[in-house]
Amino acid sequence: MVERITPGRFQETVGVDDWRVLFGAASAHFRTGSFATGVAFVDAIGALADAANHHPDVDLRYPGVTVRLMTHEVGGLSERDVDLARAISAAARDLDVPSDPGALKAVQVAVDALAAPRVMPFWRALLGYREAGGTDLVDPAGSAPPFWFQAMDTARTERNRLHIDVAVPHDQAEERIAAALAAGGRLVSDAHAPAWWTLADPEGNEADVATWMGRD
Repeated sequence: MVERITPGRFQETVGVDDWRVLFGAASAHFRTGSFATGVAFVDAIGALADAANHHPDVDLRYPGVTVRLMTHEVGGLSERDVDLARAISAAARDLDVPSDPGALKAVQVAVDALAAPRVMPFWRALLGYREAGGTDLVDPAGSAPPFWFQAMDTARTERNRLHIDVAVPHDQAEERIAAALAAGGRLVSDAHAPAWWTLADPEGNEADVATWMGRD
């Protein structure tokens, strides 16, 4: 049976100097310097992941590769992540690919809410996310930041200072908007449509649904 380990246990383990724990997962960024080297590195990661039957999230870009490890069965880190992290770092050394911990970051959007169960369906529909743990919404593809809903004691009376821009395919915008409105949202303005529509959840937190259209 796989057992969860603490972030501290992971970080203190020998052989994981390239890795940093962010929001319960271990991440590392490797500066490949070229796309071809990045592809070779990703191929090596794929072989290691298949051999271990443990598959990380991998983001390949021209100058580097970012890898994120988590054991989904336990909702956090395990020794399986330690073993694969060590193996990936060894593959990076074989390819002369250095790590760059300073390039790492993880973004989470926090939404203050008096009644999260009332607010979350709007954001779930708007973003196309799924619910996780009762207070979080996560991207099924794992590529966009999670949303965390934090309970407030009292309502805000001033306009919120933060909103979210959600770019969607132009031929899916109306369907996405309709889903968000059906989930309890309201239309604030369509004055700039089809470039963007401004919506709000039941407590007034705003989001723009944007497309490429109407921007010439």
